Formats: sequence, structure tokens, C-alpha cells
Amino acid sequence: MLVSGLLGAAYLAWLALSAVDFGYPWLYDALEIDAHIERFGPQNRYREGFEQTSDARRIALFGGIVDAINNGGRGLEALSYRPGTGRQAVPLLRQPEIEHLRLVGELVAMLRALGAVALGVFIALVGGMAVRRIRPARLLPVGGMALGGLAAGALVFASFDVSDTGWFARLHEWVFPPDHQWFFYYQDSLMTTLMKAPDLFGPMAAALGLTTCVFYAALLGVAQWILGSRGGSAT
Repeated sequence: MLVSGLLGAAYLAWLALSAVDFGYPWLYDALEIDAHIERFGPQNRYREGFEQTSDARRIALFGGIVDAINNGGRGLEALSYRPGTGRQAVPLLRQPEIEHLRLVGELVAMLRALGAVALGVFIALVGGMAVRRIRPARLLPVGGMALGGLAAGALVFASFDVSDTGWFARLHEWVFPPDHQWFFYYQDSLMTTLMKAPDLFGPMAAALGLTTCVFYAALLGVAQWILGSRGGSAT
């Protein structure tokens, strides 16, 4: 019950953060991504004029990437920008970037499915206990919050080591095939420049961990209220 609740909370946290693009509009200013684009946009070897785009367009493009990842990578080819007034639209992403984000989308789809199933299992367990008038031991909220706190703490701790030699790199090496390109220099990738990777991923990991903890507390609190109000004997 504790594990399924935690996975379900992570699923809800991902949905909630996706709805606000993981706070990118705020992080765009906090991380000075505009200055980063002004510096590396002109250095790109495959695309030109990205530094001429507006802040609103850049934020919209990041939102488009989030939407595409949450849809299994569909829509990545359609993302584009105009280098200047009257200029023809230019595709934002090159094929290696599209292939990478598609693989990320497939991984996210799998994890989201796991989270949705886990949330269903948690609800079923709470419902079954309520019907049978079983009240959980008082250790449930304490143990649950300890488990959630450890998970959130791990993500927050990991957010301080997102260098290309830290956990960020090791995770990519474990998850993706050996011949898959996941590392892109700023001069080769507008995707990486737009995200100011890997700097952006630290705050995103921290936000995911803390939001998961909030949802976990809410799920356990509701479960405790439902089961506590039913009476019965503690198990």
C-alpha cells in the first residue's frame, strides 16, 4: 500500500508539473536562459537566428517539447521558429534530437502507465479495507511519510549533481542503448541550448521530489480519514 501510494503520488506530481511545464517560465528568468541563448544561439552549427526569437516563443517551444514527450514523442517535427520577421520557419530539432526525445517519450509513457496502475492499486486497497472495515495501524502514516521523505530527499540530493559526469550522465548510460546519442553540445543543439542543460534538470528533479511528497501526504491523509472513519480493529 505504501509503495503503490508513493508511485501513484509520483504519477500525479508528473501530471501536475507537466501542466505548468515544470515551472519553465519562472526558471527561464531564474537561470538566465535568455542570456544563455543570446550567447550560444549564434554559435549553432546547424541552425541560425534562434537568438532573434522572443521569450514567449522560447517558452512555448519548451512547452511543446513537454507535450510531445507526454505523447510518446509525437509532434516533435512540427516544432519550429522564425529567425526574423518574414523569414521562413526553421525546424527547432535535428533528427538525432528527435530520436532522443522520442525515446524519452517512450520511457515516460512506460513510467506513467506504471504510476497510473499503482494509483489504481492504492485506491483499490483503500476501498477493500474500507469495505472490510479494516483500520490501518498507526504506523501507516509515519512509515508512509518516511518512505516519501526518503524518495523526495533522494531526488533533491540528486538535483545538486547534474553535471555531465555525475548521476545525470550515469542515468543516461544505464537507460539508453550504447549507440544512442543523448549528449549534445550547445553549438549542435537548440534543444540543449533552450534547456540550458543540464542546469535546468536540477530544479526539475527537486520540484518533482517535493511535489511527489505533497501528493503522497495527501493520499495517505485521505486514506487515513476514510479508514479511520469506518471504525473496526487495527491491523
